[in-house]
Amino acid sequence: MAEITASMVKELRDKTDAPMMECKKALAEAGGDMAKAEEILRVKLGSKATKAASRIAAEGLVAQHISSDGKLAAMVEVNCETDFVAKNEDFVAFARALAELVAKQNPADVAALSGAPLGGATVEEARKALVGKIGENMSIRRFARIEAKGKVSGYVHGGSKIGVLVDVTGGDEALAKDLAMHIAAAKPRSLDASGVPADLIDTERRIAMEKAREGGKPEAMLEKIAEGSVQKFLKEVTLLGQVFVKAADGKQTIEQLLKSKGTAVAVFHLYVVGEGIEKKSSDFAAEVMAQVKQA
Repeated sequence: MAEITASMVKELRDKTDAPMMECKKALAEAGGDMAKAEEILRVKLGSKATKAASRIAAEGLVAQHISSDGKLAAMVEVNCETDFVAKNEDFVAFARALAELVAKQNPADVAALSGAPLGGATVEEARKALVGKIGENMSIRRFARIEAKGKVSGYVHGGSKIGVLVDVTGGDEALAKDLAMHIAAAKPRSLDASGVPADLIDTERRIAMEKAREGGKPEAMLEKIAEGSVQKFLKEVTLLGQVFVKAADGKQTIEQLLKSKGTAVAVFHLYVVGEGIEKKSSDFAAEVMAQVKQA
């Protein structure tokens, strides 16, 4: 049987927000398989046992550059060690310069961006110089770029911790801004069901069937119950399926809103700073192990 370490318990608790002892039991049942343990918790505890997508576990900011005509836009996430540095003027200026560089030069990836010229040096040289000046490590995590079919609207929220770019065809500027704000609030994974990874859908179906089975539902009904759960999941995680946050009736979906306005969303990008990155905590593992031993 695989050894269940304190760091494993911490990782699963961070992903699911489940009680510590439940995490340990799930890991033991799963033989140390993190993904399987998460599934076990979701079967037992329901949707509250998954919150990884909403956790912010690193510092930094999102910077954007949008051309004056809205036809070209870019967004970049730059990480650092502390929120204090994320507000530093030089750090902010560096991130904004990167966003403009991405928009205008269209680098293939972060490595290409790091080698691009910036202020008489390369981006990587500028980054190292800034690290030396500020005294804190920082990294360029990711970027997105849009050559718009319509016009790009951007939105940054929470001290530049959440950033959205959305390419809207038709409609007006106010609607585009509302859509960007909705995306920041509702955090869809994709535009529609075609953009949701198959493994996520399979996981939802498997969990739904297991929960129904444990609830005593007949085997003949499991597939139908699971399909209903999958469709509900897709509505929750796709932009077109979500209920518009400003819907007057509390029911109008984004798809219905767009049809009523004669407009469409070509593409969107959503960045949440630090999403999926675990913040360092030197003594947490020891703390967890001490509590586990006491239980």
